[in-house]
Amino acid sequence: MAAAAGLEPALREAVAALERGAAGAAAALSALRTALAAAGGSAALGERERTLFGALLRSLARAPRAARPEGEWQRCFLEGPPGLGLCVLLEALASPGPSFHPSEAAEVLEQFLQEGRLSALMWDVCQQQAQAGSPELQEALLNKVVCLPDHVSNKLQGKNPPVFFPQNYFPLLGGAIIQVLQKISDSLRGGLDCSISFVSHVLGKVCVHGRQKEILGVLVPRLMDLTKSDCIWQRICWRLVECVPDRWMEAVVLGFVQRTPGADVLSRLLGNLVVKNKKAQFVVTQKLLLLQYCHTTAVLQNLLGYLALDGLRRPLLIKVLQELLETWGSSSAVKHSPPEQQQYISKAILICLSHLKEPEMESCRQELLTSMMEGVKCHLDSSLPQIRRLGMIVAESISSKINTDGPVLKFQYEEDDEARELKSLLVQSPPFCVVPSLPDDENEKAGAALPLVLESDKKSHTAAPVTPDEESDAELDSDDDLIPYDMSEDRELKTKAPVYIRDCIEVLTGSEDMDKWEATVKALESLVRKNPAATREVSVELAKILLHLEEKTCIEGFVELRQRAQVAVLTTDPIPVAKYLTSQFYSLNYSLRQRIDILDVLVLAARELSYPKSHEKTKHSGAQKPCIQLLPGSDSSKDWRRIVDERIKSKTRRFATGPSQGELASSPNQFSSVAGHFFFPLIQHFDRPLTTFDLLGEDHFVLGRLVHTLAVLMYLAVNTVAVTAMGKALLEFVWALRFHTDSYVRQGLLSCVSSLLLSVPAQHLLEDMTEELLEAQSWLGDVVEKDPDGDCRRLALQNLLLMENLKKKLEPVPS
Repeated sequence: MAAAAGLEPALREAVAALERGAAGAAAALSALRTALAAAGGSAALGERERTLFGALLRSLARAPRAARPEGEWQRCFLEGPPGLGLCVLLEALASPGPSFHPSEAAEVLEQFLQEGRLSALMWDVCQQQAQAGSPELQEALLNKVVCLPDHVSNKLQGKNPPVFFPQNYFPLLGGAIIQVLQKISDSLRGGLDCSISFVSHVLGKVCVHGRQKEILGVLVPRLMDLTKSDCIWQRICWRLVECVPDRWMEAVVLGFVQRTPGADVLSRLLGNLVVKNKKAQFVVTQKLLLLQYCHTTAVLQNLLGYLALDGLRRPLLIKVLQELLETWGSSSAVKHSPPEQQQYISKAILICLSHLKEPEMESCRQELLTSMMEGVKCHLDSSLPQIRRLGMIVAESISSKINTDGPVLKFQYEEDDEARELKSLLVQSPPFCVVPSLPDDENEKAGAALPLVLESDKKSHTAAPVTPDEESDAELDSDDDLIPYDMSEDRELKTKAPVYIRDCIEVLTGSEDMDKWEATVKALESLVRKNPAATREVSVELAKILLHLEEKTCIEGFVELRQRAQVAVLTTDPIPVAKYLTSQFYSLNYSLRQRIDILDVLVLAARELSYPKSHEKTKHSGAQKPCIQLLPGSDSSKDWRRIVDERIKSKTRRFATGPSQGELASSPNQFSSVAGHFFFPLIQHFDRPLTTFDLLGEDHFVLGRLVHTLAVLMYLAVNTVAVTAMGKALLEFVWALRFHTDSYVRQGLLSCVSSLLLSVPAQHLLEDMTEELLEAQSWLGDVVEKDPDGDCRRLALQNLLLMENLKKKLEPVPS
């Protein structure tokens, strides 16, 4: 008590010495430091002494350099109350006096950090909170501690010391938090009260500023070790997170979920936070699962595994699964959410299923079955193959869980890495497989464990060697003693294909000879191309036969052979065959597969007609560069000049080859005169529903294919007479369907706009479609900002750039 009583006179003397500017300032400051140490440090200061100490520190910041004894004044900032020292230093840094340079304040702040005064500051506030300290002062200190790198860098303009870089400062702050938590642990073991609230506030504010990686990279590994077998440390860790204010809870919870190496560790660090805190429950069960989809599979496994590891949290797991299945089975969600989010929800459902126990499965079996039936229908109705396959995989998984003994659903789809990864989530992985960011020593253990498992599997699957005795027994047991015939010289008898088009029609419609039927299907394309005059006589009849032709035998590549024959017929006699095919597209009694076949044939034929006849030949002939090679034993002396000339020519770089280079053969664009016959009939009746065909209803997949077909036809019609009329009709078509709910259809509509902008001459666009283009530009801007599908946003942005380029192209060049 006597030592503490001597602090006030020492403080008053130091302040007076500084104001006088006398030579005794050094002695006064030294005496003050001695008295402070004798009293037990800055923690022994009362309210009156703290006020005096603050006045002293401000006097030091304002005093001339000569009046500040070197070495002594810095120690006053470092040994006094840490909160006061930090506040005064930052005030001096923000508005330095004529004799106090900002670099001096930065140097003392650097020492402040290096000597561990941050942990002393936080511990001081924790003790004050236990005694109901000033909330305003604590809020000010919180802002200064968390934003210290910003304060320093804003004043020093990039010349701040490395310790104030965020990547260095926040790990240091994490180490200071561990030191404070250690003091809190010792205090609790000693039976003393203290508050952890300020530390929680520091953690929350750092995380909400986006520095979870830096601070939790230090905190999480240390807390993992400290909470392994110590219940007091577990309580401290739980309390640390529970005291985070609600406005910062999401950032803290997400940081812990991302940084912990497994669900068991997360459960140890967070405890039953989601049961006690409504904000944390909303973040874990709603926001991270249903409103966001950017997190990794490891984060999902941590999150849902955490819910499954405690009896108090398992009801939340069931609730989460029900809400995920409700979203997965919603047709509106399937239509309007991007594929990435649907994949994310599918992964979450499979992980939830892997954690369900048998009694829980029994209680919600009927609900799972209902959700599965609704969800798989919505997914199979989608136009995107990825969405359909997701529905199949999830439905198979749910079926295998609810029907362990009976038959289960089974779909046919491509088994790739993505499908295998989704199926693997149905089985709970070993702990070392779900680590998102292990420390180095645990990474080595995990890496060592994996080869052992693989090696044991390899040994178990290796077949045992066959002994000679077993081989001899096998020979004796064999009853196949007959010597086989030598069939090496035998040849397969080939049926001769018809040589006339009408004979092909007879075989395809009425022949019972399957060998002859196969030979006809294989030879039909080349026969049509060799006999165009004969084909034109029966072109529509042949097109009808091919459209309805079904596979009678297991002929390899039947679909491709039939399609190539259809394309050959259409290119040989475009107008009547195109009229027939386009009329049948909107007719009754056709399957969706046949309607899609019509669209595919129209696209392939238009592409072939629009290219020059020599296109394929020139493409292949130009693929390989000529090379000169002397064969051994040849008489090279006779052709030496030719060889040298060829070598010089191959090595010479020419900017213009002149007439010596052979010009490519040109031919008229055959699609130019028939483009309207391909295009306009398809665009006429899309809004007229039939009994078995409704493009604007449930047959939106065919609508998507139709829209993409129109985009290709528009693109191939460049430089044709009808291109402007086609463009205007296509723009009206796009405008009518621009708000379609299916993303595949919207992608096709945006492709139509791209084709229109590339094919129609710019001058015609601005003369004939000015108002329509302005409206389309506004719509495209909305798509870029609001469309949930990434491909739609990309195509809309591409169209806006094309419009901008057209505008620049037509602007008058300044003279």
